[in-house]
Amino acid sequence: MAGDQERDLQRFLENVDEITNLIQEMNSEDPVIQEKAVLETEKRLLLLERDQEEDGCRTTLNKTMISPPKALENADEMNPEAFLASVEKDAKERAKRRRESKVLADALKEKGNEAFAKGDYETAILYYSEGLGKLKDMTALYTNRAQAYIKLGDYQKALVDCDWALKCDENCTKAYFHMGKAHLSLKNYSKSRWCYQKMGEINPKLQTQVKECLSQVTIREKADLQEKEARESLDAGKNTAVTTRNLLGTLSKSDQMPLFYAGGIEILTEVMTGCTERTLFRTHGGFSTISDHEVIRRCLFSVEKDAVEEVLCVAVLKLWQAVCSDNEENQRLLVSHPDMASLLPAFMTSKILVIQQQSLALLLQLTQTENGRNQVIKHLDLTRLCEALLLFLDFSDKKSNTAIGILTDLALEERFQVWLRPNLPGVLPAFTGVLKREPKLSSPSALCQCITLMGNISAEPTARRHMLACEEFGDACLDLLVKCEEDMDMFSEVTYTLLGLIMNLCLEIPFLSEMWTMDMSRKCLSLLNSQDGGILTRAAGVLSRTLSSSVTIVEEALTAGVVKKMIKFLRMGGQTASHYAIKILAICTNSYHPAREEVMRLDKKFNILIMLLGSEDEVLVGNAALCLGNCMEVPGAASSLLKTDIVQVLLKLAGGGSQKADVQLNAGIALGKLCTAEPRFAAQLRGLHGIEILNSTMKHLNDS
Repeated sequence: MAGDQERDLQRFLENVDEITNLIQEMNSEDPVIQEKAVLETEKRLLLLERDQEEDGCRTTLNKTMISPPKALENADEMNPEAFLASVEKDAKERAKRRRESKVLADALKEKGNEAFAKGDYETAILYYSEGLGKLKDMTALYTNRAQAYIKLGDYQKALVDCDWALKCDENCTKAYFHMGKAHLSLKNYSKSRWCYQKMGEINPKLQTQVKECLSQVTIREKADLQEKEARESLDAGKNTAVTTRNLLGTLSKSDQMPLFYAGGIEILTEVMTGCTERTLFRTHGGFSTISDHEVIRRCLFSVEKDAVEEVLCVAVLKLWQAVCSDNEENQRLLVSHPDMASLLPAFMTSKILVIQQQSLALLLQLTQTENGRNQVIKHLDLTRLCEALLLFLDFSDKKSNTAIGILTDLALEERFQVWLRPNLPGVLPAFTGVLKREPKLSSPSALCQCITLMGNISAEPTARRHMLACEEFGDACLDLLVKCEEDMDMFSEVTYTLLGLIMNLCLEIPFLSEMWTMDMSRKCLSLLNSQDGGILTRAAGVLSRTLSSSVTIVEEALTAGVVKKMIKFLRMGGQTASHYAIKILAICTNSYHPAREEVMRLDKKFNILIMLLGSEDEVLVGNAALCLGNCMEVPGAASSLLKTDIVQVLLKLAGGGSQKADVQLNAGIALGKLCTAEPRFAAQLRGLHGIEILNSTMKHLNDS
């Protein structure tokens, strides 16, 4: 019987391509597709069994015996309808058993996942294997077990599981990922690359991960070649190679004075002149010699360091820089060591200036490459690291610019952005501290870089909400704006940058508070008197977002001559400035009649607004139509447009010439007010069948 089953299984596997497709359909979330696949499978197996009757052969699937109904001795004599009915009944029973098996397999998978999370990989493998005993074509069980095998270093078994996962699902990217990882560990670099590239082909959204994986393959392959060359140098008796090995042996001795180790480390640093020596440092346990040495560790981790401990710490930091220079594998080993997560940020906040300087130099070196930045983001305590880097704003221009430059480069990495979204509240106090600093005591260029970084972060809605939820952060922005205005010649660039951050914050509604919004609006009204075009534009940008929050502030804006200033902006014609200016005019004319009169006084025939109505920028068009409609309530305003084609322009916009519903609506309202104020326009509208067009448009807008 065992031999028969083996032969049946072989025959089954010969048709693996067809059967694989059926298995994928049986795993479908769609019950109709699943049941159809099960039925098709049963038909195939029953027909196969009929052909094999003479040999007494049995076919098995998932250890379940399949045989025709007992009442029917000869399949050839079956009534076709009865045969199909029996197959359908058996298929439903099998589908039911499969669903039950899947429930059991899912439960075992979860138990395996729990064991995996605890680091108990052997137990995880047992659970995954038991689950596969319940359901042999469950892809996740194969990929999860492969991952556990990789953790145990059993790469060949991992590869087998990945192969089976791909038979169940040929587009399983997890299988290719674990397969790539296993091949990398086995130093099959070309196969590893192929697996990762296959991931990207299947799912283009994984390109970032694929790029990182391929980078790791290149680094490991390069490291492998370096180690081979280093061994050859050592075997040949090259002086510096032998010296490196001997020095590491000397440093591994215990019970010596700290100065002994400091001197040895300094000599070792001088030897690190080439790739061979740096590689031998790695292959001969250099990192563990330093990080696991009791005396050296005590000096590195002491809080209040004496002079000797200071010398030893500086020596270690210089050694790490030397061994990591142009050696990405050494960088990876250093940064991934568990101690570094907290040790490097602690060095950067040390009270000893030289330790701060050397730790900053080491971090700068580590973050020069994309791989180095990703290693830092992956392994270090980023909250403490951000806090440490921001403290450098109190230093000279060079150090502060270096620190903020490092933080800016890290923030551009996708991995950092993913980390920051949930962790921003923990970093906000440090950012708030930067804004609270006296600008005269900080490096203006570094302060600008830091505020620019905050502005970039605030462009993301979740981050923006975190910032606005912190009242202290918003108040710090306002207070710094006040301090900068006191010495605008010195801090014009800081002011410009800060206004960019505030503009982003004001995208979120509601604002921090009505009082904050009013104070910010007043400050921006004051900045409209600036001679700096960039500051003028951004101050108008903030106002365009805060002005509508209060009628009081609109009145203050009118008193401050905001309408005249915005008309001037529009005459100058800059697109960004025009955006802000027309929105401010729309807000002012929407709520305050003197503003409408002021617009008409400054632009008697509304040439500026009519020009904007012809723009390709629909935001400009929509606000221009709103502003024009508001101004039609001023006596004589409508009649000043009699010699223009304003009816045709507005009718085209309202009748579908615009893609935006609010533009159509504003144009329709403006047209209605125009015809109400001046009957001759109503006659023009009727002659153009405009009433029907407007009714149709308004009905459509209401329905949508």
